[in-house]
Amino acid sequence: MKKIIVEIWSDVMCPFCYIGKRRFEAALAKFDYKDEVSIEWKSFQLDPNIQTDASKTIHQFLAERKGFSLEKAKEMNDYVTGLAKNVGLTYNFDRAVVANSFDAHRFSHLAKHHNVQDEAEELLFKSYFTDGKNTADADTLIQLGKEIGIDADEMKEMLSGDKYASDVQEDIIVAESIGVRGVPFFVFNRKYAISGAQESQVFLDLLNKVHQEG
Repeated sequence: MKKIIVEIWSDVMCPFCYIGKRRFEAALAKFDYKDEVSIEWKSFQLDPNIQTDASKTIHQFLAERKGFSLEKAKEMNDYVTGLAKNVGLTYNFDRAVVANSFDAHRFSHLAKHHNVQDEAEELLFKSYFTDGKNTADADTLIQLGKEIGIDADEMKEMLSGDKYASDVQEDIIVAESIGVRGVPFFVFNRKYAISGAQESQVFLDLLNKVHQEG
């Protein structure tokens, strides 16, 4: 029986969320009771109003959103690329597609139904940050679903309607109610929380603390 439930609020387009995933995984690999840990990914949108725009680079988007120069935006993204490299990830911001993440979150909830949510999140992050795929595109999401064993027709049915939309919205409402202001945000047994892509030791220390408390 799983004794430690870790809920992770994140957004597909959040570069620190993918880094946080790797750092948490590194902690989990060192945790003696990792079989007792259950992971649940929760939806969060950094900007719900983003319009998917394949013609705009992430550098341009960041510059416009933050009021920075394009050079400053590139500098910031280069810094994050370096952090990602340190945990074995390859970020290609020059290829990344500005995309609304709502449907990607719905896909994650469908994947949870099939017990492959963690695999879905990994594919979404890799598609967005490494492969330069449009994670708001239906065909892209259908292909990702097929890669983890979800039937294409089931994916099409979900994407053509509003299935799991309420689940995404509920996650966002819960996030607001527990004070989530940014992601990644890790909640352990609804008792402890870690905000941000902290170092692996921080996660490991808390995992051990939660386990000791039973």
